[in-house]
Amino acid sequence: MKIADIDLGTRPVSLAPMEDVTDASFRLICREMGAASVYTEFVSAEALIRDISSTVRKLHINPAERPVAIQIYGRDPEAMVQAARIVEKAGPDILDINFGCPVKKVAGKGAGAGMLRDIPKMLEITKAVVEAVDLPVTVKTRLGWDCENKIITDLAPRLQDCGIKALTVHGRTRSQMYTGQADWTLIGKLKEDPRIEIPIIGNGDITTPEGAREAFEKFSVDAVMIGRGAIGAPWIFKEVKEYLETGTYTPLSNREKMEILKRQISESIDRIDEYRGILHIRRHLAATPLFKGIPNFRETRIRLLRAETHSELLELLDLIMEKFLSPD
Repeated sequence: MKIADIDLGTRPVSLAPMEDVTDASFRLICREMGAASVYTEFVSAEALIRDISSTVRKLHINPAERPVAIQIYGRDPEAMVQAARIVEKAGPDILDINFGCPVKKVAGKGAGAGMLRDIPKMLEITKAVVEAVDLPVTVKTRLGWDCENKIITDLAPRLQDCGIKALTVHGRTRSQMYTGQADWTLIGKLKEDPRIEIPIIGNGDITTPEGAREAFEKFSVDAVMIGRGAIGAPWIFKEVKEYLETGTYTPLSNREKMEILKRQISESIDRIDEYRGILHIRRHLAATPLFKGIPNFRETRIRLLRAETHSELLELLDLIMEKFLSPD
C-alpha cells in the first residue's frame, strides 16, 4: 500500500497519533517492533505559529522512525496553512490533518472532530493545506458527529477531491468518544465505493493480531491503525506483523516486555526530566496488559503509579518480575 510515493508494504499496520503518548521515543520503539509508520502527537496550529516551545518540540523527528507523519489540528484555515508550512520544514514524510479528536478542549472549540459540524470549513482547510505544501497530505476523522449524522460515506469522496492521499477513519462518532464498540461497517463501505481511489485506513478497537487480520479480510481496508491497543504494549506491532505474514506469532516473554517498559521509563526521563518523565509514563504503566489479571496486585499497582523516582520504579518492576510474573 502506498501513500503517494511512500510504500508501506502489504497490509501495513501503523501507530495512531495520541496526545501525551506518541512521543519520539515511543514512536521509535513501535517502529522497531514492526509498525509500518508512526504519527506524532497532535500539534496545535495556533500554538505552532505562536512558537510555543512545548509544541515546537513535537516536531522533532528521529530519522530511524521514518516513515513518520506529523499531525496538526485547528479551526482557522489561515493558521492551518501557516502551521502546515512550518511542519513541512521539519521534514516529515506525511502531513496529517486531525478532524477526529473528540475531546472537549479540541472538538468543543470547533477543531478536531468539531469540524464534522462544519463540513464546508473542513473542506476549505483541507484544500488550502494540500495546496500550501509539497508533502502528501492525509486526513484522520470519524464516522460523523453523532449516530444521527454518520456522514463519512458522503464526506470521503469530497475530501478525496481536495487532494488528500489517504483517509483514516475511526469507527466511532464524536458523541461516542471512546465508548462502546467501533463500527467498521461504514469503513468497509468506503472500500466498496467506486469513487474512492485513495487508500482507506481503518482505526478503532484493534488490540490483537486476530482483530487486525479480521479488519483486512472482512472490511478490505488498505491499512490498519492501532491507537490505545499500543499504550503500554508496543510489542503488539511485532505480534500483528508476524501473524499477518505467517498465520501465527510468538509473544515476547514477560522479561522482554518488562525490559521494553523499563526502556520507555528511562527514555521518558531522559527526554524531559525525572519528575515529568515519570508522570508521562504512568499512562503506559497503568494500561499495559503485562500486569492485567495478576491476583493480589492492587497494592503493588498503587505503589507503582505513585512512585516518584526512577530508582523506585525500577525496584518495583524488578519486584513484580520476581513476585508476580514468570520470565516466559
